[in-house]
Amino acid sequence: MTDARITLDPAFRLGTIDRRLFGSFVEHMGRSVYTGVFEPGHPDADELGLRTDVLDLAREMGVSVVRYPGGNFVSNYRWEDGVGPRESRPTRLDLAWRSIETNEFGLAEYMAWIRRLGAEPMMAVNLGTRGITEALELLEYCNYPGGTELSDRRISNGDPDPYAVKLWCLGNEMDGPWQMGHRTAHEYGRIAAETGRAMHRLDNEIELVACGSSGRHMPTFGSWETTVLEQCYDQVDYISLHAYYQERDGDVASFLGSAVDMDAFIDEVVSTADAVQARTRSRKRLRLSFDEWNVWNQDRFGGEDSLDWRQAPRLIEDEYNVLDAVVVGSYLISMLGHADRVGIACQAQLANVIGPIRTEPGGPSWRQTIFYPFALTAQLARGEALRVEPDAPLIDTKAYGPVPAIAAAASYDAATGQAALFAVNRDSTNPLTLTVDLRALPGAQLRTHKVLADDDLRATNTQSHPDRVVPRELTGHVDGGTLTVTLPPASWNVLELSTTAE
Repeated sequence: MTDARITLDPAFRLGTIDRRLFGSFVEHMGRSVYTGVFEPGHPDADELGLRTDVLDLAREMGVSVVRYPGGNFVSNYRWEDGVGPRESRPTRLDLAWRSIETNEFGLAEYMAWIRRLGAEPMMAVNLGTRGITEALELLEYCNYPGGTELSDRRISNGDPDPYAVKLWCLGNEMDGPWQMGHRTAHEYGRIAAETGRAMHRLDNEIELVACGSSGRHMPTFGSWETTVLEQCYDQVDYISLHAYYQERDGDVASFLGSAVDMDAFIDEVVSTADAVQARTRSRKRLRLSFDEWNVWNQDRFGGEDSLDWRQAPRLIEDEYNVLDAVVVGSYLISMLGHADRVGIACQAQLANVIGPIRTEPGGPSWRQTIFYPFALTAQLARGEALRVEPDAPLIDTKAYGPVPAIAAAASYDAATGQAALFAVNRDSTNPLTLTVDLRALPGAQLRTHKVLADDDLRATNTQSHPDRVVPRELTGHVDGGTLTVTLPPASWNVLELSTTAE
C-alpha cells in the first residue's frame, strides 16, 4: 500500500469548466455514420433513419458538442452533395478512407441528429480541395435566415430556420502529408486568415478554430503553430490539438502514465500561442480546441493504402479493455486540469470507429469500457475546476521517466455545494491510500466513490457480454475534515462530495 495526499480548496480556482470539453466527433469514416448513428430500417431508427438507441447512449454520455464531417474526410468533401432529396444525391469516392460515399447522411441529417441529441454543432470546412468561396456558401446555407439563393435552398429543402452554427473548424490537419490539399504553414496560415476574415464578414458571431499541427510528434510541431498564428491570430478563437495514444509492447506503466504527454502538449501549445499574442500585441487570449483525442491502437491499422473501395467498411473498430478506460479517464483529468485554456475537446469518435459506443447492423448497441469515465466526468464535473497538486510517490516509466502515481482533477459548484474529485491510480500492482484535506469545504461528506477497475485489465464489453465491465461503488469516510479512501491498482475513480453551499 502506498499513500497520496490532496487538498481541495475552492479558493484555488483554475477556471470555469466549459461544457464543450465533453464533445465528440462523427466523421464519414468506416461505420461511424452508416450503421452507427444512421441506419434506415433498423428497429430503433426514427423516421429520418437515425438510430434512437445510439442517441440515447450519446445523451447518457453527456455529449455536449459534435464535430462533423471530419477529420480527413472533410478535405475532399462537397457539402452540397449531402443536402436536398436523398434520391437525388450523388455517390462519390472518398479519397481519405478509400470508401464509397452515398451521401444519404448529410448536413440536414446531421443537424436533425444534433437537435435530437441536444448538443451543439461544430462544422469543419474543406480547405484542402476547396477554399474561401465554398466555406462562405456553406456558412450562408447554414446561418442566413432567408431571401438569398443558398438560404432559400435550405428552406426549400425543409429547414426554414437557420442552423445557427457557431463553431467552425478551418480545415483539418493541414500539415499532414496524408491530407488532401496538404499545405505548408505559410500557405495554410494565409488561407485560414482570409477564410476567417470573409466568414466573419458574413456572420460576426461565429467562433473559428485554426488547425494546429497534426500531433506533438510531427516535425512541423511548434513552428507550424507559430507561423500559422502569426498570420491568422486575430481571425480565430481557438487553435486545435490532436493526440492518440496506445499501449506499446506490453508497457503498461508507460501507457498508464501517458497523460503526462498530453499535459506537456497542452502547455507547449499554450506557450506558443501566448508568444504570438505578445509579438502581435493582440488583446485576445487564444483558447485551445483538443478536437481529436482518444486511445487508438494505430499499430493494428495498415494505413489508407491498405483499404479497398467499399461502402461503410468495418474500420479501426477497437475493442476497449479496462486498462484503456483507466487511461481515457486520465486524459479527461488532463482536460479538467487545463480548463483555464482548453475550451473545446472532442473524443474521436462516437460510434464504432474507436468509439465508446459499438453497434451491430440491424442489431444492438452497447457501451464500451471507455464510455464510463467520459459519462461520469461529464455528469459530475460542474462549476469551477480547482487546482489540484497531489503529493504522491513516483513510478518509473520507459517512455516518460518518473511520473506521479496519481493523476487527479477536481471541480466545485458553489451554487449547489457539490464537488467532485477525479483520480487515477497509475500503479498497476498496488492499491493507493488517498487522504483528502476537505477543511476548506464546510460540511463536506462523501456521497459516492465510483471506481472502474478489474482484476483482469484486459476485460472488455462485447455484444454477448455488454455489462462485463461497469463502474462499482466503494466506501470511504470523512473524519475531522479529512477524507480517506483506497484506490485499487490501475483504477479510475470519481469521488462525489456534498458540502454546505455558499
